[in-house]
Parts: sequence; structure tokens; C-alpha cells
Amino acid sequence: MRSFGNLVTNEWLKMFKKKSFFVPYALVAAMIMFVAYMLNSFAGEDSSTGFEFAKMVVASKGMGQILTMLAIVVTAGSVAKEHSLGTIKLLLIRAQSRTTILASKYVVILLYILSLTAFALIVGITTGVIMFGTGEGSANLQDVLVAAGYGLIYTLMYVTFTFAVGIVTKSTGPAIGIGMFMLIIESLVTQLLAGYAWAKYLPFFNVDLSIYSDGLGSMIPGMSLTFSSIVLAVYLLLFLVTGFVTFKKRDVA
Repeated sequence: MRSFGNLVTNEWLKMFKKKSFFVPYALVAAMIMFVAYMLNSFAGEDSSTGFEFAKMVVASKGMGQILTMLAIVVTAGSVAKEHSLGTIKLLLIRAQSRTTILASKYVVILLYILSLTAFALIVGITTGVIMFGTGEGSANLQDVLVAAGYGLIYTLMYVTFTFAVGIVTKSTGPAIGIGMFMLIIESLVTQLLAGYAWAKYLPFFNVDLSIYSDGLGSMIPGMSLTFSSIVLAVYLLLFLVTGFVTFKKRDVA
């Protein structure tokens, strides 16, 4: 367990030491403050309360989708860059198994998206309270935390998919492209296939769990929070198994 912890620490330090590490955090903070300023300047009395704004920041169908995009970009190169730079060989000569090495990379990715979401949550609440106050509105702190949780699951699914694609393709570009493509076509697919009962088994119809808390409900009958959670768990397992099996069996020249 200690050796695994050392691997996780090493992977986090490798990510932390990159010059681009703080760029996503800076972009998120700048985006949040800019949107808050624009709303406060032009929306007038119709502007959101602090918690309503914070909920929009972390919601999967709000500004939170940008968090997913940033996480996809970071995740895509976690394994692919090791191949392109040739450093993958240095990892594989260690005493730890390939499964352990890859698991440490995935854990660091989970920590990264958790930290990015937490950062957006803190900045969103702070900025929202300062700019709009805590007056009565349609959202409270609990609603914001629930939205952040659903947004984290939303990001986790796309990040795990991108992680698996990066392992299979060994290339950062295709991993980013495919991950972004799946994210972009989500709304189109749900609109085109909403009339088919079998579509409820597709990840696009289940990845946004916030529809069950916002009272919108699913577009396809027979779906529930439990159903969508099970479907997502199956897809998550499928993505991970694909990535780990490919990484374990692949020859490294």
C-alpha cells in the first residue's frame, strides 16, 4: 500500500511540476469572475442570487461543462505522452505491476478533477456571495453541493472514457478529439434518439443525473436515478477494463 501511495505521489508531482498545471485553475477563476461581472452589470434586478450563480458554475449543463472539457485535455495525455516521450519504458521497469502503475495514474486523474471541481465550487460560492449576496432564491448551499456532486460524476464519465481512449490510441490528439466529440454530440444524440426505448441504455441519456433533482425527469419512460446509476457504473467498468487490459497486454518497443 505504501508503494502505491508513492506511485500516486510521484504521478501527482509530475503533473504539478508542469508549467501548464495551474492554467485550468486560472481559466476557471477568470471565467467565473467574468460571467459574474457581466451578469451583475447587465442583468440588473433579474440577476441570480449567490447560490444560484454558484449552482450554475458547477452544474453539468452550465459552466460546469467547461470543467469537463479542461479535464479531458489533461486526461488525454496522462498515458499517451508517456508513449510519445518514451518515458513509458522507465515506468514499466519498476517492480510494480502494470496494473498498479496505471491505477496510480487513474487515481491522480480522479484527484485532479476533484480538486478542479472543488476549486470551481469555492470560487463560485465566494464570487456569487460577493457579487449577488445570499438573498432568497431558488437554490441554497445544499442545492449547490448536490449540483457539484452530479457535475463531478458527469466529468468522471467523460474523463474515464478519454483515459481509456488515450491508452488504446497511444496518442494525445485523438484522445482529446474523441473525448470532445462525444461531449459535443451528447445533446444532439439525446434529441434524435429520445423516441426509442432502447436509447435509455446509452450513456448519453444517463450521464447527467441532475435531471432527477431538478424535476425535469428523463425523456424516456422507465428511467430513474437508480437505473441511470447502474448504467453509468457498467459503462465506467467497461471503460476501465478496456484501458487496463490494453495497457497490460501491449508490447512496448
